[in-house]
Amino acid sequence: MNAFKTGKYTNLFLECGYSESEINERIKKIWDTMFFGSDDERIYHETGDMGYIVDTGNFDVRTEGMSYGMMMSVQLDQKDVFDRLWKWTKTYMWMDKGDNRGYFAWSVSPEGIKNSYGPAPDGEEYFAMALFFASARWGDGEGIFNYSREARDILHECVHKGEDGRGFSMWNPQNKLIKFIPNCEFSDPSYHLPHFYELFSLLADEKDRAFWKEAAKASREYLKKACHPVTGLAAEYAEYDGTPRMQEGHGFFYSDAYRVAANIGLDWEWFGADEWECECAGKIQDFFAAKTGGEENFIFKVDGTKIEEKVLHPVGLLATNAQTSLASNSIHKMDFVKRLWETPLRSGERRYYDNCLYLFAFLALSGNYRIYI
Repeated sequence: MNAFKTGKYTNLFLECGYSESEINERIKKIWDTMFFGSDDERIYHETGDMGYIVDTGNFDVRTEGMSYGMMMSVQLDQKDVFDRLWKWTKTYMWMDKGDNRGYFAWSVSPEGIKNSYGPAPDGEEYFAMALFFASARWGDGEGIFNYSREARDILHECVHKGEDGRGFSMWNPQNKLIKFIPNCEFSDPSYHLPHFYELFSLLADEKDRAFWKEAAKASREYLKKACHPVTGLAAEYAEYDGTPRMQEGHGFFYSDAYRVAANIGLDWEWFGADEWECECAGKIQDFFAAKTGGEENFIFKVDGTKIEEKVLHPVGLLATNAQTSLASNSIHKMDFVKRLWETPLRSGERRYYDNCLYLFAFLALSGNYRIYI
């Protein structure tokens, strides 16, 4: 598939036999529950003219969740929620001094107090993409609502931070790979979004567009190294050569790593740039299709060896494995789509991460996770 060129998007739910009205009603119900449901369902809260998303498992507000919420809002044409989230982000998360000036504090309390003065690059890349899409859907406004200017400013910091000797860039300038955090030299495979970088190469400051084009190519090549050749699984953290990074205890296929499958699916849907993605997606689904009776919900080494510890986010794992059906060549791909449809939103304190991945998967698999430029 290459939706960027054709403007056409795959609807695998429709191909499974669900009607357009059923699909649209389901997505609306998911949005309404996550954003405006009861206190034990929602993850979104409003305060004055702002809003924020809580990581219900860790009881903080993260750039991950805020940027996800903005992407969900722009995809579903929810400008009021988008603007509330963005205003809260700029008010409480943005850092205006120090070596991390221009970045966003990755963890903040619901009261707006920074828990950390360090950023997480996955937040910045989602903020920038969501802002560019908002500019295309709704037009640029004034101040912080000049969406495209804000997006370009974020990307400028990501690339050029540290050139004056203060702070660190979020991408390694030599290999063009995103870092786990700016002041380290290893990566998180789930941060790699070549489909975003392709669009940044058209929308960022002109002087940086070649960088983003190279970053898209570098990320696709990196994922080939980070994803195991038999199982397709990637680790949470990995070295620049793709080998799992074991030092921090994140060298297994675990929570962060689930997103790799989803990203591969969306990159193939938007750009169809590399047939390898279809092969890798198929390997991931074949691996999990062979795991039954709850065995799929354990932690694994990237080679498929089971660790005797259950996952924290089983619904999120299912959602990402379903989203990779957009690329998969597995005979099981429609089974994952049907399983996701039959699975409800998660409830309880861990619902935040699972349900974010769940909504993204529903958008992607229904042809509603779209490019706006």
